[in-house]
Amino acid sequence: MKRKRISQEILFVIFFVLAIIWLYPYVWLFLSSVKPTDQIYTSFIPRSFTLDHYKFLFTKAQEMGRPFLLALFNSIFMSITVTISVILTSAIIGYAVAKIDFKGGRFLNNFVIFQMLLPGFMFIIPLFFVVKALGLLDTYGAVIIPGLTSAWGVFMFAQSFKSIPSAYIEAARMDGAGELWIVFRIMLPLSRSTASIVGLFTFIGTWDNFLWPLIVIRNYRVMPLSVLLATFNHEYGAYIGPVLAASAIQSLPMVIIFLIFRKYFLQGISMSLK
Repeated sequence: MKRKRISQEILFVIFFVLAIIWLYPYVWLFLSSVKPTDQIYTSFIPRSFTLDHYKFLFTKAQEMGRPFLLALFNSIFMSITVTISVILTSAIIGYAVAKIDFKGGRFLNNFVIFQMLLPGFMFIIPLFFVVKALGLLDTYGAVIIPGLTSAWGVFMFAQSFKSIPSAYIEAARMDGAGELWIVFRIMLPLSRSTASIVGLFTFIGTWDNFLWPLIVIRNYRVMPLSVLLATFNHEYGAYIGPVLAASAIQSLPMVIIFLIFRKYFLQGISMSLK
């Protein structure tokens, strides 16, 4: 028993040290964003605090053609729109796969699983030509439309819906309910945990998406924050303070979401492993 306790304490210390190592870059980033420029590389704990870097982002950077406030709105708008769409479309398609017996249903299920096996970068070139042909370059639609549905989201909802007794569906149909009413008033409320997981991971993936918006958007007024930050860093890398402040703003929503919904993150990991 004593040996087991010692082993647990050693593991606790190891995990604690690893956690500190993992957190250090984020702590340094946020602290450096409020340091005067001459203290960024000289001290870990700020001797004085300043918000000049953040003021620069929303005033001077605007004059330099880098509208960070608008880019922040763009990221929020794109991420929320894609997240809502993925939840709705994944619930509808997942319901069809899990609960409706129709010709081609098995093919659709296999197609969803097959699509999950392919890396996303394989579709970048053909998807770019489709977006270009539709005249969507340099628009919100170039980022939003390709992400309106998700094979992973469909799979997650289908697996969740399969565990819900079909008696609920039959009872609703006997009362004259349509299929969409069943999806949104019965199946989706009974799968709140799955909806939360799909929504969280979709929002994070859209917020952090960099490669695809970089390819299809050149207009600074339509760029999400991740791409605008990269262009600013490339051209004005000497402004290290504002770059760090913008990076802190880019990271902050993810930190807040993780702290609030960490339970769902753990559920999502466990469900993915199953």
